[in-house]
Amino acid sequence: MSKDKEIFEKIYEVGAVWTESKPPKELVNLIESRKIKLCKVLDIGCGEGFYAIYLASKDFEVTGIDISENAIKLAKENATKEGIKIKFMQMDVVDLGMVNDEFDFVFEWAVLHHIIPKQRQKYVNNIKSILNKRGKYLSVCFNNQNPDFGAKGKNLRIVSEGSAMPAGTKLYYSSFEEMKQLFGQHFNIIGAKLIQMTTGSKHHIGNYFFMEKP
Repeated sequence: MSKDKEIFEKIYEVGAVWTESKPPKELVNLIESRKIKLCKVLDIGCGEGFYAIYLASKDFEVTGIDISENAIKLAKENATKEGIKIKFMQMDVVDLGMVNDEFDFVFEWAVLHHIIPKQRQKYVNNIKSILNKRGKYLSVCFNNQNPDFGAKGKNLRIVSEGSAMPAGTKLYYSSFEEMKQLFGQHFNIIGAKLIQMTTGSKHHIGNYFFMEKP
């Protein structure tokens, strides 16, 4: 078992602090404004499945993946309670290229800051490869202006004892410009901004990027 998988299995054994049963307003706005119309969707890092359930309740065809088997188990249980059909799979995001399907909309909320910067080019390339032409991609991750970052000149934060996450967990906070440079090589950026995002009861500054495959 990889170290990352082990960490997330432990987190979902007791419940992830970042789990939100209601979808973020940024995602809801894309759906209600019809910038994202009915289509096939991939939810990366789906956790307990609530955002996927929201989309499926709006008649989207949804697939959700997560590194944690415990998360996928909970997601399936939550979808069953709602009487909603969703395809959930346990998968590490580094294996995204193995997804044997194509999608019109791919999104990940608070996932990219778990991915080592040197792996991000491959990750974004994999997303591009499973998106249909003119498919949309939404990415939101922690910005390095967060007050709990505290690592000047670096983008790595190592979680300390007493945090809601296991001590030693690595989070890679990124600047807005860093994300713009990464995404701009692969996608047409439709909307980009800093937002206030929550994980559980904590507020964070997030890099928001809504994009389209050329």
